Amino acid sequence: MPRVWLSIGSNIDREKHIRGALRALRDTFGELVISRVYESEAVGFQGAPFYNLVVGLDTDWPPAALNRHLHDIERANGRRRDGGKFASRTLDIDLLTYGNEVIGDGLIDVPRKEITEYAFVLLPLSEVAGAQRHPVDGRTYRELWEAFPRNSQPVWPIRFDPA
Repeated sequence: MPRVWLSIGSNIDREKHIRGALRALRDTFGELVISRVYESEAVGFQGAPFYNLVVGLDTDWPPAALNRHLHDIERANGRRRDGGKFASRTLDIDLLTYGNEVIGDGLIDVPRKEITEYAFVLLPLSEVAGAQRHPVDGRTYRELWEAFPRNSQPVWPIRFDPA
């Protein structure tokens, strides 16, 4: 079964929606690998700060079915998709990687470009999967984080009990 890495974020009732996502993922997939939770300012729009983390799980679900399930979890947590890409949200769950596969079919793009673009994705991914290699770039996530311009996007860990 491939290891899948997901990015989870929220800036509306953050703790409630992050816990809801983790509960739904555990109920479906069992044991999860969970990074620390980080807080960061909204990127691309004016809004409340986000909580972000990365979650790993093993699944044999096809990528399209997994992606639909992630959208179902978002909707169950009040996610609306009519506010544009850069808008406040109750819950955002993105499929970052699906094993070492490279998929770009217009519906699913993995590995997601956000891995190398945003500190709030790369830092927690480097924490839980630091020795793993980016399927396209070839560097480890730890190497990518070490090369990332950290001052451009401050993120900071917070106390958060994922239970």
